[in-house]
Amino acid sequence: MEKLKERWGIESNWDVVAIFIVFAINGSFAAWVANPVIYFLGINSDSFSPWIYWPLRILLIFPIYQLTLPIFGWFFGQFQFFWAFEKKFLVRLGMGFLFKK
Repeated sequence: MEKLKERWGIESNWDVVAIFIVFAINGSFAAWVANPVIYFLGINSDSFSPWIYWPLRILLIFPIYQLTLPIFGWFFGQFQFFWAFEKKFLVRLGMGFLFKK
């Protein structure tokens, strides 16, 4: 736990627990929200091959997850951590131009 606190730049065990909770809740939430969206788009596992359906579903879950992560982080008092996490992640994906001044 000490290595995570040092790596993430946080000080208390509560912060580590809150961060883990946010990751878990947000992952479940993104999958839950993607379900009605994917059916609205007319994509379901009965009409598509699993080789097409699951990649499409994952591609839909990904942006939902990224957009809601700082929001759930804010609810748990960890907005600064998750905002920095998002910026670093998006820069690594080549979207650093979104954060330049």
